[in-house]
Amino acid sequence: MITRRSLLSTIPAASLLRAQASAVTQVKIDADRVIARVNPMIFGQFIEHLGRCIYGGIYEEGSPLADAQGYRKDVEAAVKRLNPPVLRWPGGNFVSSYHWEDGIGPKDQRPRRFDTAWFAVESNRFGTNEFLEYCRRIHAEPYLCINLGTGTIEEAANWVEYCNGVEDTHYANLRRKHGHAEPYNVKYWGLGNEIYGMWQAGHKSAEDYAKVALEAAKMMKWVDPSIHLIACGAGDPQWNTTVLEMLGPVVDYLSVHFYTGSDDYYETLASVKNVERLLREADGAIEFATAKLRGKPRPPVEFPLRTKRIEIAFDEWNVWYRRRDGRDRSVKAKLEEPYNLRDALWTASMLHVFQRWGDKVTMANLAQMVNVIAPIMTSPQGMYLQPTFFPLELYRARCGAEVVSSACTGPVFESKAMGPVDYLDVCVTRGGGTLMVGVVNRHQDRALPARFEINGAKFGRAGKVYSIHGPSPDSRNTLERPSEVTLASRAYAEFGSPAFTFEFPAHSVTLLELS
Repeated sequence: MITRRSLLSTIPAASLLRAQASAVTQVKIDADRVIARVNPMIFGQFIEHLGRCIYGGIYEEGSPLADAQGYRKDVEAAVKRLNPPVLRWPGGNFVSSYHWEDGIGPKDQRPRRFDTAWFAVESNRFGTNEFLEYCRRIHAEPYLCINLGTGTIEEAANWVEYCNGVEDTHYANLRRKHGHAEPYNVKYWGLGNEIYGMWQAGHKSAEDYAKVALEAAKMMKWVDPSIHLIACGAGDPQWNTTVLEMLGPVVDYLSVHFYTGSDDYYETLASVKNVERLLREADGAIEFATAKLRGKPRPPVEFPLRTKRIEIAFDEWNVWYRRRDGRDRSVKAKLEEPYNLRDALWTASMLHVFQRWGDKVTMANLAQMVNVIAPIMTSPQGMYLQPTFFPLELYRARCGAEVVSSACTGPVFESKAMGPVDYLDVCVTRGGGTLMVGVVNRHQDRALPARFEINGAKFGRAGKVYSIHGPSPDSRNTLERPSEVTLASRAYAEFGSPAFTFEFPAHSVTLLELS
């Protein structure tokens, strides 16, 4: 007897792949069914004292491209295109041996220190006030990460007082002396960075970290009860559970970090599924710790305790594998990863994940913003935008605030690590009378069609198509050739029906705007 399985086994594998890749993806969208609300904080950024991220990146005193205060004007203009709602600083690994008082007061009197994270000399000419001024310029909420590696809990509380204090007290007065009469009202404070790692100065076990983080949290909130705290999470459910059992009543977020990348085109794109696993594990740890705390007496710490569910801050994420020279003392331009179009596809798929998890992932911060594994690259003569810049810009500007239900059935590729992965990654948002259909075509060399059926909305024929594309998945921009990969838009008049077919170019990111 000939079965379908035995018949398929006689067809060459290449023929099967071609047949499957030519199939039409069926996408059913329910425009009335909201599955998540997108917090704009998922479009956050991160800067660290590493390589040329700060010095020679956003800040370059004496450069003809900088203003009188030392901020690069061309970089600032590009950052405003990204419009990050939140900016994390000063680290990263750097923060675990950073003492914030080194970076305040007259610049010429600030000490130069050896940075044990990245084996470099830190001038401290960019410090707290320079960072908070930059946040004001780009209209971003500041997110400060405290030193829980080599720092003290008192040092952390003093930093809160310096930034937010309103009383006639030493650190509030010191801020006033430095020319800033009004408090900065910094809302977001991270309780250390990756303290679980041996690469971190002052690394700790989950139990030891939780103890010191709790004491820091108490002192910081005694100074300003309104601040929001982010606990240091790990890719280890047991670490997260241990930390949250102690910090659960006082922290607002658990952090998650993820880096990926290889020369394998499909395996890198498939790694987004690993992110979904990390989120499920983090969410499970939050649920488990919350259940264990339920019914227990709340600790008498004399400030308002958290009442809503702990959220997830995905505060470091990126492709990073080509440049691993962070601790090479001879290298000044550290971690300057050259991104290509494939990396932009991965970036867009990550934004889809954050959108779909919007009710639980309420902050995310790309690591990092300028020069160091970054979408913006500079030289003393100018700057250019890497392909990863464009999905960040497009989705921040155009996507809606609510994710609606969409179901896709179509061709897949087989990942060695993650199993079957859809060629077309679809995420649909709505807002302001517009439906935005985000589609990543992960196929390396084939355009793929999709048939859309939309319920719960009526459309005018006029729409727009935004696309990020280039000659090949390996296409990248340089200072000499800054437009190999671009963001383009065009009007499109074929969306009038609730059912339509659209073909998505190979290795592309597309956003369909349906009015």
